[in-house]
Amino acid sequence: MGGELAGRGVVSAPDWLPDLLPFQGSWAEYVEAVFAIFERDFIAPRAAFRGEEIRLRWMPIYSGKPNAFWHLVQEGQIEDARTPDLRRCERIAWLRAIIENANDPRVKVWENERTGRKGRERSLLLWLEEEDFLVVLGKRSGYYLLLTAYPTNREHTRRKLRQEYEAYAASKP
Repeated sequence: MGGELAGRGVVSAPDWLPDLLPFQGSWAEYVEAVFAIFERDFIAPRAAFRGEEIRLRWMPIYSGKPNAFWHLVQEGQIEDARTPDLRRCERIAWLRAIIENANDPRVKVWENERTGRKGRERSLLLWLEEEDFLVVLGKRSGYYLLLTAYPTNREHTRRKLRQEYEAYAASKP
């Protein structure tokens, strides 16, 4: 498997990164296949990051699946108006692989603070830049909350993430 990044040529993906799950069959069948991977990786057994459990937002449940799942496979700012994103769906197995391989130097890991629903929230970002994919975990007391994951295929997004990571890295001794 390989990827192309901003015209710099083909880059070999890490060997620990699972293959994509391409769309096949009907949408209903595909969603079930994507959910089966999500369930395997985050529901039973639960995932962990650096010894702390990763939890999910369950409510509201839609079509028998937790909110966290829909947030990972759809895009859009307004919850009720989000639309399916095939790039997110086909990369569903990447989330746990990136989390489990966060010590790989190709995965950039840093903390940031953003204003969220409950004020200032700390997040942990795990960015596999060469494959243009980001996983975001909310840092909570004693656990992490799986917030989102998405392709970072827009140049302004990559530039912003690079600047944020470099600022974070420069602030560390």
